[in-house]
Amino acid sequence: MGIPYDVLGVRASKRSSFMVAASPNEPRVIDSKTSPTQDAVQRGAKMAIIAGSVVAIPTLVGCRVIPWAKANLNYTAQALIISAAAISGFFITADKTILKNARGNTIGKYDKSS
Repeated sequence: MGIPYDVLGVRASKRSSFMVAASPNEPRVIDSKTSPTQDAVQRGAKMAIIAGSVVAIPTLVGCRVIPWAKANLNYTAQALIISAAAISGFFITADKTILKNARGNTIGKYDKSS
């Protein structure tokens, strides 16, 4: 039993003929050193470092000075506060960068009213 080889070959040949429409900016993206996705990851990582650093100092100081925070926020809670700020900074910045690049690819394509 199983799938006959000739049927398997027909299915594989159908898949290889599938074409995807290319972006008009594809040559520019290929020639550039970084892709928009890599740019988004780099900017997001930078923002995550900045956001984590900005949030870490007041969190750690507050947990040593403020009595309520000292009693209720253990090391895990402090780490979660700092990492939540870093993760949100990464994703917000990466999302904005990707949307900015996508908007740049579509400007002029749909608003040719003039």
